[in-house]
Amino acid sequence: MAQSQSIASTSEIPDAPDAALAQQTADQSGAAQNQQQPATDSTSLQGKQTKRILWIVPNFRSVSVNEKLPPQSLKDKFITSTQDSFDYSAFIFAGILAGISQAEDSYPEFHQGAAGYGRYYWHTLADQAVENYSVEFIFPTAFKQDSRYYTLGHGGIIKRTAYSFSRVLITRTDSGSETFNSSEIIGAGAASGISSLYYPSQERTWTKVGQHWLTDVSLDGMTFIFKEFWPDINNAIFHQK
Repeated sequence: MAQSQSIASTSEIPDAPDAALAQQTADQSGAAQNQQQPATDSTSLQGKQTKRILWIVPNFRSVSVNEKLPPQSLKDKFITSTQDSFDYSAFIFAGILAGISQAEDSYPEFHQGAAGYGRYYWHTLADQAVENYSVEFIFPTAFKQDSRYYTLGHGGIIKRTAYSFSRVLITRTDSGSETFNSSEIIGAGAASGISSLYYPSQERTWTKVGQHWLTDVSLDGMTFIFKEFWPDINNAIFHQK
């Protein structure tokens, strides 16, 4: 009996180191996972767009890096252009731009005072809506183009800046191939021509229409640049989800 117990005890000795080794391996694995978790979370946020910028500015048409979306339907294009035109922030920005234009006396025919500001305001709001529907809905539907902005998200600052501003000239078709952005160029030009119809007759010149068209295209290009770098700014400073 003593010999049997001795043999049993001896057979159990190797199990202890094995158990300790297994436990040590598990602890090291768990620690490694905990160390890797923040890096994984940070990586997963790279190039991720939010629906709004700084919780205010609409960003509904921005597509995150490597995000796969179905083609825009006619309904999708109408909804996004309507959101951009009549979102509460559109009324705020129209008010700011109207105030700046009035301060600069951009259209003397509007005069000053509250009545003058009202004229600046509704003209600015109408300009925004006409441009949004032309560039985001009417012409993308006619030309079968995608009005969304696809984030590049990699490369140096110069490369990403050049890419984002070039989107005023290059866009995607509904089938996913790249093409000339006729929706932006022709759409912005058409919007400028339409806008001139409700301005004073003195402002309905080719020069004024051309200046309006160039301003709209340039502003859209600057907007694309900001959208490109917004995920980086957001992750570094604001952590907006």
